[in-house]
Amino acid sequence: MAGLKRYLDLSLPLGQSAFLWGPRKAGKSTYLRHRYPQSSYYDLLDSSVYLRLLEAPYTLRQEVSLISEERQQYPIIIDEIQKIPLLLDEVHGIIESMKPLYFILCGSSTRKLRQSGANFLGGRAWRYSFMPLVFPELPHFDLLHIFKTGLLPSHFLRPLTATKSIKSYISDYLIQEVQYEGTVRNLRAFLKFLDVMAYSQGEIINFSNIARDCAVDAKTIKAYFEIIQDMLLGSFVEPYDKTPGRDVIKAHPKFYFFDVGIANQLAQRKIEELKGSDAGRAFEHYLFYELNAYKQLNDLDFKINYWRTRSGSEVDFIIGHATIAIESKMTRLVQQRDLQGLIAFHKECPKAKLYVVSLEPRARLITLDTTKIQVVPIKEFLENLWEGKIIEKTH
Repeated sequence: MAGLKRYLDLSLPLGQSAFLWGPRKAGKSTYLRHRYPQSSYYDLLDSSVYLRLLEAPYTLRQEVSLISEERQQYPIIIDEIQKIPLLLDEVHGIIESMKPLYFILCGSSTRKLRQSGANFLGGRAWRYSFMPLVFPELPHFDLLHIFKTGLLPSHFLRPLTATKSIKSYISDYLIQEVQYEGTVRNLRAFLKFLDVMAYSQGEIINFSNIARDCAVDAKTIKAYFEIIQDMLLGSFVEPYDKTPGRDVIKAHPKFYFFDVGIANQLAQRKIEELKGSDAGRAFEHYLFYELNAYKQLNDLDFKINYWRTRSGSEVDFIIGHATIAIESKMTRLVQQRDLQGLIAFHKECPKAKLYVVSLEPRARLITLDTTKIQVVPIKEFLENLWEGKIIEKTH
């Protein structure tokens, strides 16, 4: 795992601190130890380190004051910073009074920090995101493998034990961490929520319907979603609402878990071939993951939305201000009936570039009157995406 070359380039000027946020087991710690082997390192998952700094946060200042001048050129790394929010006050003080000392503060949840009113250093630390494996990092590209194992490195690289590891991740991290955060009183309802969410992955969210299924109120369901987002385990995709007309859905978002393997395990989906509705959902989910990861890792500002009308026309992903519209179709031959959503959207936003990402063996261009639609194989699309040919790597 340490030999994988990760896409993120976390190169900091001397004295510039940073937050590095990403889900647990995405590979943050391995990356930082490899990138900064000479840094002083505090791992708050180590109980002895955690208990010592929890009892006396001020000892951090005393310890780092002994760092040699030669090693001061490297950042001090604190892993799982959310476990001791008070440490951020010490970090703030050290940055201000003990230049050029600086930090990389690594975390897998912002919830406890926000709820405690923690010091986020007032803009003194740049923010970086870390993801599970992304397309340029994969040692090989195999969709079925991705659907079965997901993209957390330890799962992807050990497919024979991936199912057991994913189950352990859900029970030993996801559920236990929710309890640790101390925000869920009714754990049975939360577990039901996870089950319902897994089955409605990538579907339009109706908070009231989910609340009824979980026997709680809609306010509680919204709080559960907030927990998942704060733990960096999923994200909403809001509807694109800039096209005119009452027929366009404008109020209800979609939701995607951060990892296709976790989502499939929660929904108890066993995908053995690249066909069927379950595989189609996983295909759409994976495409969203790569689009979102490209955005996060390149620190880009574009939005990812979806578009749907009440009469049934739909486009999976609208990029930016309707500059790009992308439909996922897990088929080896895209037919005209697969293009109706893109055609309808193009009538409203004629300047949008239109793509269908599919399993077709070669790219081709479909022209229908004034509408031009590029049909692109998934691997070729991802190659072009990460090379900046679909969405430019500019702010």
